[in-house]
Amino acid sequence: MRDIISTKHAPQAIGPYSQAVRANGFVFVSGQIAIDPATQQVITGDVAAQTDRVIRNLSHILESAGSSLDKVVRSTVFLKSMADFPAMNNVYGTFFNAAPPARSTVEVARLPKDVLVEIDVIALA
Repeated sequence: MRDIISTKHAPQAIGPYSQAVRANGFVFVSGQIAIDPATQQVITGDVAAQTDRVIRNLSHILESAGSSLDKVVRSTVFLKSMADFPAMNNVYGTFFNAAPPARSTVEVARLPKDVLVEIDVIALA
């Protein structure tokens, strides 16, 4: 059994995917970018500002699924440039400071809407 998760408090999907799927005790959240859910537009700002927006979007989706950032067990961070790693990591650490999840961080050639960072997570439901 699986449940599709959707909330108006996070950006709407810009393709054929769900914001998240809850299945077998987990919530699988699709990669989120720095889109303001009120305007559906990419925010302005550096990687720190974008990381903050991304994690807030993830949080809203998780809450809609009955989960939270505290229940995240795995995350993947996609960066346009590894030079942005320290700034991203500083913001990330403010949200995941106690018992942080397992994480991979990779540099990619390009991200949707030319953003600087995208993050997906898996959490306990």
